[in-house]
Amino acid sequence: MTGPASDTGAAERPAHLAAIHAAAFSGSHDSPWSTAAFAALLDQPGVFAIESRDGFILMRAAADEAEILTLAVRPEARRGGQGARLVGEGVLAAAARGAVRVFLEVAGDNEAARALYARAGFVEAGRRPGYYPGADGARRDALVLALDLAGTLP
Repeated sequence: MTGPASDTGAAERPAHLAAIHAAAFSGSHDSPWSTAAFAALLDQPGVFAIESRDGFILMRAAADEAEILTLAVRPEARRGGQGARLVGEGVLAAAARGAVRVFLEVAGDNEAARALYARAGFVEAGRRPGYYPGADGARRDALVLALDLAGTLP
């Protein structure tokens, strides 16, 4: 699962990620990211993706910290453990890059994502009130979650 999907070349990689992201976030409060956004992110130092055919995790590692930028799994491929595998592989890849702590932000009302990250050992480290705009105009809190890697990796 690590690295680019086998049927996706480097030139097509941002479009592939954008297509999965659009499918994963269709109908949610969140807007999918564009191909250009993925291309720009992938060009940044420390940014890496772990991919499968139907999902990916995009992360950034810097110094001794890493951040999950986004995680996306196509709706038809959910509930099979793919999200958990991607998080696990992403955390291991971040640790290999020197990270000892991994952070992410998640909407406070995204129960499925919060449960996934809790099972992976992430705990709430902070809150950003009204951080995310909702499609209905209401603002939603962002939870900052953290995972300390010291002593937790196999």
